[in-house]
Parts: sequence; C-alpha cells; structure tokens
Amino acid sequence: MIEALKPEQTFKHRVYVDLKRAITEMDLYGDKETIWLDERQLSERLGVSRTPVREALTMLENEGFVRPIPRRGIIVVKKTLREIVEMIEVWAALEGMAARRAATIAPRTEVAGLRAIFADFDASHQPADHLEAYSAANLVFHQTIIQLGGSRLIEDLTANLLLHVRGIRRITIGRAERIGGSIRDHMAIIAAIESGDPDAAERLSREHTLGLAAYVEKHGGEFFA
Repeated sequence: MIEALKPEQTFKHRVYVDLKRAITEMDLYGDKETIWLDERQLSERLGVSRTPVREALTMLENEGFVRPIPRRGIIVVKKTLREIVEMIEVWAALEGMAARRAATIAPRTEVAGLRAIFADFDASHQPADHLEAYSAANLVFHQTIIQLGGSRLIEDLTANLLLHVRGIRRITIGRAERIGGSIRDHMAIIAAIESGDPDAAERLSREHTLGLAAYVEKHGGEFFA
C-alpha cells in the first residue's frame, strides 16, 4: 500500500532544492571566507521546522556540498585545487562521449537549439560585457550537450559535477585570455555536432574542457590561496 507523503517529506525536497540552488550560485572561490550555515536561521527564513532542514542538509552533505563541523556548525564545502581539476577532467571525458553520441543520434531540430543558447551574443552584445548572462548560457550549453547525448548513465554521473565547478567556471570565463576562445570553441563543437562528425565533436568538446582544467591548474593559486 502506498501512503501519502507527509508534509515533512515535501518540505525536505523543497528545502533541498532551494539550498542547493543557493549554494551553487554562491561566489565560493571569489570569497576567501568560510561560509557557515545555521539550521535555526535556515528554518526561520524558509518557514519550516528544523527537521526538513536537517534532512536536506544531510542530502547535500552526501553530495559533497556541505560538511558538518562538530560543535561548530555546518560549512559550505570549497573543493581543493586538485579536487576541482579532477572533477573537470572527469567532466571532459563524459561530456566528450555525450558530444560524440549527440553528433550521431540527436535530432537536428534539437541540435539547432545549441546555437540559440548564444543567439543574444554578437558584436553589439559581447560576452565580456555581460559575464553573468554568458556564464549562465555557458552552463546551459554544457548541460544541453549531456542531454543531447541521450545517455541516462552519463546524465546521472554528471548531475553534480558541473555544479561543483560552476564557481570556478564563473571566475575563469571572464578572463580576457579565455572568453574569446570560449565562444569560438562552443561554435566549433556545435558545427561538429551539426555536421554529424562524432570524432570531431568528441575531440573538440574534450579539449575545450581540458583547457579549463589546465588553466585552473596553472592559475589555481589565485583561486585557492
């Protein structure tokens, strides 16, 4: 017999979604200070009891977003340089395979949506002048390639990877030496998928993301000092 959901269960999911969104949108690596979370304050702000807040925080701990510190509280986790680089490298491999699959099986009508993601950026609306908007478009682009690959396993494996490195992407994407290359790389990947060239799609996608890994590894001291 299937029982109706208790209010605490629906609250837990809502709190989990809200907290996860807030954490992944934080400027984690632009601020050197430790970010603390307080159960009581969160429950008051969200208008729920502390039980669903505690349960949601446990879920986020299991996903590596927060960590309890005995007798002190809960902190938002900032990954180490090595952890971030490894996450980017794993993402590169998985997204490369997704791009390969997309070039082979994705419907052309859906592939066309990749160009639409960057339709607002042109000579009069440069990515460098609209970094927040471009950062958001960049996230959607990479998530869409994963979806176009049509592999539920790849989607599950990458579900949190990009969110974990989103803070670093947001910082690095605004660097003058990267932003121009970023949009060119995206267009080349899209062209390879559109032309049905799986080898090129996989290679270009993988190289694009590995370029970020190399950049973060080289300049990591700026972000993780």
